[in-house]
Amino acid sequence: MLTTRYVTGAPNWLDLGTPDIDGATTFYGGLFGWQFQPGGPETGGYGFFKLEGKTVAGGMENPPEQGPPSWNVYFQTPDADATAKAVEQAHGTVLLRPMDVLDQGRMAIIADQAGVPFGVWQPAANKGLDVVQDQGSLCWLELYTPDLPAAAGFYNAVFGWETSALTFGEGTYTTVHPAGTETDAMFGGIVPLEDDPTKAESGAWLPYFEVADTDATVARAQELGGTVRLPATDLEDVGRIAELADPYGARFAVIRSAPPKD
Repeated sequence: MLTTRYVTGAPNWLDLGTPDIDGATTFYGGLFGWQFQPGGPETGGYGFFKLEGKTVAGGMENPPEQGPPSWNVYFQTPDADATAKAVEQAHGTVLLRPMDVLDQGRMAIIADQAGVPFGVWQPAANKGLDVVQDQGSLCWLELYTPDLPAAAGFYNAVFGWETSALTFGEGTYTTVHPAGTETDAMFGGIVPLEDDPTKAESGAWLPYFEVADTDATVARAQELGGTVRLPATDLEDVGRIAELADPYGARFAVIRSAPPKD
């Protein structure tokens, strides 16, 4: 499960790129109770979504030429420059070379072997998200990819991720966890793109947020101008999930997780 005890390769940051940060704040504030705290002039408009005073995500307003509205996930690294080199050696692409972010940390933006973008974050003053797993915060990630074995090999080469296979009915679900951890440290899954080709032609990362009531959250998202990509659906022993998009097209999912088995 996700935790704020961040280790190498674990997701430690999440941010939203949107054409309208005020409109996004209204949407996510109405949906999750988030408040947006703008950074100072030195941040270039970047700010922080807060829930009860704790940072649950970052966000900023991006012009259209910087890409479509999206949620972007970052993974912890002790050395962003070394990770960038490992990405290139594993046939990925460095979209934004490693750079310092004030005194907060060092970051880079990467694309994996299939072209799916993500970030890496080398912490300094900013150690990562303040809260995960709680209602209104990040609780899971999924990578949709055209080639599952190739994706698993790429992330293993870059971060050392290990995989496990969970059986669901007649199929299997591939989960990932940081190197050297047990399977209960899994934080996400890798899904063949053919199982949901609407994600993107080359794949995409999809963040999940924990909610108290999936159906109520779906209804509220629609009231706020969002769209439903997958209606509320039960997954045995997992929970009740739904996939949504905010009014500007950034995609995400919500889940009311099933209670742990005794």
